[in-house]
Amino acid sequence: MSRGFTEYIPSSLAGGQNNVEVQQSVNSMFIWYRHSTLTVIYLSDVPPSSKPGALASSAWNTRGWTVQEFLAPNFVLFYQRDWSLYLDDRSPNHKDSLIIMQEMADVAGIDTQALIAFRPGMRFAREKLQWVSARVTTCQEDIAYSLFGIFGVNLPAIYGEKKQKALGRLLQEVVAQSGDISALDWVGQSSEFNSCLPADIASYKAPPYTVSSLSEDDIQASISSLRHEVAADVVLKLYTLLGNLSASRFGNCRLHLPCIAFRVTAVKRNRAQDQEIYEVKADGLLDLLITTEDKLIQFSSPRPTMQTFLLVRPWNRHLLELPDFTEPSGLAELPEIAGDRESEEGCWSALGSPSQQSSGGFPEAQESVDSELSGRALRLAARLRQPFGALESVDSELSGRALRLAARLRQPFGAFLLAQQHGGEYKIIASDHDIFAQVKDLSSISDMVKTLEIS
Repeated sequence: MSRGFTEYIPSSLAGGQNNVEVQQSVNSMFIWYRHSTLTVIYLSDVPPSSKPGALASSAWNTRGWTVQEFLAPNFVLFYQRDWSLYLDDRSPNHKDSLIIMQEMADVAGIDTQALIAFRPGMRFAREKLQWVSARVTTCQEDIAYSLFGIFGVNLPAIYGEKKQKALGRLLQEVVAQSGDISALDWVGQSSEFNSCLPADIASYKAPPYTVSSLSEDDIQASISSLRHEVAADVVLKLYTLLGNLSASRFGNCRLHLPCIAFRVTAVKRNRAQDQEIYEVKADGLLDLLITTEDKLIQFSSPRPTMQTFLLVRPWNRHLLELPDFTEPSGLAELPEIAGDRESEEGCWSALGSPSQQSSGGFPEAQESVDSELSGRALRLAARLRQPFGALESVDSELSGRALRLAARLRQPFGAFLLAQQHGGEYKIIASDHDIFAQVKDLSSISDMVKTLEIS
């Protein structure tokens, strides 16, 4: 019976005797379910003759391990408290039931196609984390361990390490293997493992920030405007710099994040009702507001600070519009991220301007991931000290992608607020609200393309 396995065996093993058996159980559970002939799910709190909706109300849907208990098997049957079939559905597989699948999709927040034919993998990491963000486990580490099979990773299960480290190790592995930074998109308290990661998986409950997609007409209108505002060589240079950035790397609790980094120059703190509001100025960005419920202590002193602060746009290679030759995985889309108040409020905190801006100690020389493309772009940039019209005549495909990238970079984006540490690396200043920013001058950001080390 699947309930007995997923709910009790990991917890009982964690308590005592056989570490080898613990590792095998945690890392093999998804595979065992996938290869099972039939998985029986017993719903002890669903009474006989229940109506549609009873499954959604079951405590079974609140537990962490039950996500893979349902996603992994190919054949599943739900039984009620008296061992009668749920909704009296006598089909050989409840994954074929439209009513049951829709009920599961609604309560779990998982697409019905993924419920029916899920494939483990690294893609859509942020979405998978949201699936378990409201679930609970008996052992705090299990909320991370229950995701090992869903992401297709094999990691040690170290009961006693606490949930922050367990979740941190999992997310580090996901970013390290895939370069997917969607797991960095969260709101809440930072983890002690790494400031880019949340202390609790509940930080993924809120839907991720998504920019409104530009229609093709919007893109063409923006491109038309760009032709009169930005020199051709500037757009090509920016496209080349971003194209040469390596993927995000994560190891030894340090994240090496490719990004566009805007230096914060001044911050003004105000208060409105129960919220702290910070007016922020940064090189290359339109002035913006950061709203939080908790005071950001880094900006609470009326005295100037020489610490460097950055607003960062993490780099997403998909904006290059290059062909994607990676094998699909993850979802089933294809078969087989105390002073006086008046003295504090309304006072601009001047931020220091160190003579040398460090990238956090990580080498800024970038490996070329597309030497043909970047070489072509550099040759074009060297020739094009002229209007955009000549650009299309030389290489219309490349120039088109560069202009479309520039159009998208002008859109608002979700930003990270970073503070430089004594060792040169950076830490995220966590906020309980998303931070939104927008580029003011596209021609100024080529010098802001960096890879930062974040601890």
